[in-house]
Amino acid sequence: LNRRSLSEDGAALFASARRRGKAMAMLTIDIDHFKSVNDLHGYAVGDLLLGHVAETIAAIAPGTSLLARLGADEFACAFVFDSAHENVADRIAERMVAGLALPLRTNGVDIHSSVSIGIARSDRDCASVDALLRNADIALHAAKTAGRSRHAWFDTSMERSLQLRGELEAGLRSAIPAQEVVPYFEQQVDLTTGLITGFEVLARWEHPTRGMIAPDVFIPIAEETGLIGDLSLSIMRQAFAAARDWDAGLTLSVNVSPLQLRDAWLAQKIIKTLVETGFPASRLEIEITESALFDNLPLAQSIVGSLKNQGIRLALDDFGTGYSSLAHLRALPFDRIKIDKSFVSSILDNPESMAIVN
Repeated sequence: LNRRSLSEDGAALFASARRRGKAMAMLTIDIDHFKSVNDLHGYAVGDLLLGHVAETIAAIAPGTSLLARLGADEFACAFVFDSAHENVADRIAERMVAGLALPLRTNGVDIHSSVSIGIARSDRDCASVDALLRNADIALHAAKTAGRSRHAWFDTSMERSLQLRGELEAGLRSAIPAQEVVPYFEQQVDLTTGLITGFEVLARWEHPTRGMIAPDVFIPIAEETGLIGDLSLSIMRQAFAAARDWDAGLTLSVNVSPLQLRDAWLAQKIIKTLVETGFPASRLEIEITESALFDNLPLAQSIVGSLKNQGIRLALDDFGTGYSSLAHLRALPFDRIKIDKSFVSSILDNPESMAIVN
């Protein structure tokens, strides 16, 4: 089925469930980061993954379920259940999440993927199958926001959260070119001398009506909507211009998102921003988190190589929270490793943390 036929056939199932005193569950299932699979492995592998997901959903869903493909990487599963046994839908969703977290092997390569699932039930705040599908979509978004590879049930509080997110997304689209998102500079101090050696550049959104909005609120929105590249370059441009005439010994450290490392033109964009602002490349350090290394190491090596050729320094951020091996550290020419604060904060109490830091 497609979305239209699901609406038509689902209306009959919705009415039947009500007549029988039962509930209809609607599950919307979305493949996490499906675009990355296409980008990294090609559309043929993406099509194989879509088929694998569809087959897995069909194998786990109750035999009388309505199954549909709603979009490029989104599916739906609707079935009737006893309204007193909500855990039936929980178990089905859990099996789908677990089953689709297993790697798909093709041409000797393991393709890792996961799904997020939103669930809504017809006997709660729902007057039609279209409303049921909408509620399931809202719950799906909540599951993705909570970290993906999980399921979430719809509740009415999610509507306000989604509305607020929509308002923030619209505001962010205009805030970036208006330079409402501005750089803040956090001091970096040499503990031996007590001297300031540089600054880490942080982003803050100075909203005209909401006041200061924290990065943990707007950065995920920027990443989900594809605005993170424009946001990052805007922050760099402002920071470089502000720091250009500071003491020549002071450096700037700028963090780039893992999503930005999928942009083959990232190095050229950063270098262009340096040239346009007149900020010396030798005073810039780019920070990369461990998780960014695993999406596409060859592309990361190419980007980093271009930056290093311009004299830009490279730091590995949050070391110890991911899965970096010595091979990965050797593959990229890091100038500095920033050990995660979870190790540093416990060095006085935890001998293992002390050993790692040393």
